Amino acid sequence: MAQPASRPRKRPVKAKSAKTAKAAKRVRAAPAARKGAVRRPFLRFYHSAPLRQRTLAVLDGLESSGDPRQHAEALAEVVVELTRCGLDTYFIQSLKRSKAGFIVEQSAALGLGGAVKVIAAVIRNVIGGMGAPQLLSVSASIRAFMR
Repeated sequence: MAQPASRPRKRPVKAKSAKTAKAAKRVRAAPAARKGAVRRPFLRFYHSAPLRQRTLAVLDGLESSGDPRQHAEALAEVVVELTRCGLDTYFIQSLKRSKAGFIVEQSAALGLGGAVKVIAAVIRNVIGGMGAPQLLSVSASIRAFMR
């Protein structure tokens, strides 16, 4: 006769220290999920106000245009800039906070600079070859990431 599976024991909840409580206050809650939507983990990065304004202007222009293909080049440039900003946030800024040293930081920045040039060419080719429905889909995705 098979025995029922035992439930894992719960660990006792430890009291939060003042430092932990302070850090918890700084963490913002994730946006409310749509009803029935599955919540998935995500990462985000903050970008400058001018980049946000430029991004929104390009998205607004593309979405309100009779021919979104006219805005493909501008959209590609925004995607390249957002990529550059994201790589800087996730890698270079983290490296600086770790105090890895000037030479390591400069080597990493130089390497990522070259990688962004390669990725930028791919982004421009891909977005440049998209039709109106695909461009509008990319625009909607970027807006969703910005929430």
